[in-house]
Amino acid sequence: MKILVCVKRVPAPGARINVTEDGFEVDSTHLGFTTSPHEECAVEEAVQLVESHGGEVTAITLGPEAAEEQLRYAASVGVNNLILLPIGEPDWDPQKTADALTKAITEIESSEGVFDLILFGNESADSGGFQVGIRVSHQLGRPIVNGIKNVEITDNEVEAQREIDGGFEVYKLPLPAALGVKEGINLPRYPTMKGRLASKKAELKTLELSAEDGGQKRNKLHRPEEQVSETVILGNGPEAAPAIVDLLEELGVLQ
Repeated sequence: MKILVCVKRVPAPGARINVTEDGFEVDSTHLGFTTSPHEECAVEEAVQLVESHGGEVTAITLGPEAAEEQLRYAASVGVNNLILLPIGEPDWDPQKTADALTKAITEIESSEGVFDLILFGNESADSGGFQVGIRVSHQLGRPIVNGIKNVEITDNEVEAQREIDGGFEVYKLPLPAALGVKEGINLPRYPTMKGRLASKKAELKTLELSAEDGGQKRNKLHRPEEQVSETVILGNGPEAAPAIVDLLEELGVLQ
């Protein structure tokens, strides 16, 4: 089985995001980066499927040269092949990204064979557009379902489950197919020391591809004002009891 996982380099979740003075880019001076969490789970799911059914996993990313870090991490947890589509800008719009990925996948498959399954993150942690996986799958003419929380491979098809209120929707897609994986489908493994050392030696393939500009353009990034909360110390020890009682009465907790 041949599985392709599309990953993205994003600011570390929970990090303080600052914007450049012109308001067009994220200021990454003191910012840490990681693999988008949904896609980290997609990498783990791909590795688990290959461990069960045999085959190989390829990870691909479109991003700056620094995105090699995320590909090396994928290699440290079991991914076999690494492909970087380098771009000069920090990010591309979903249409342009999907166009480049589609061209890259088509080129790879023409020489190395068709991928049985392509895994995307349900959405990226930074832009949350929910578009790239669907656009790529549409251009490749392959079925896709997003929001997947369980994957099973059977003869020439993939069975995927998506959570709904009170249960699951079950989809059966003929291979080759694509899925948008949601965080929580699994618990990504930590790389071993052996895996980390091997990832440094893993071959990384670079593809230089052009893509058409999409219809979406960034006008400006806006960072909302921080809400500052104040902490009031009511007292220390027994002498704080009256103040606590007054506060509880004010909140309506005490009758």
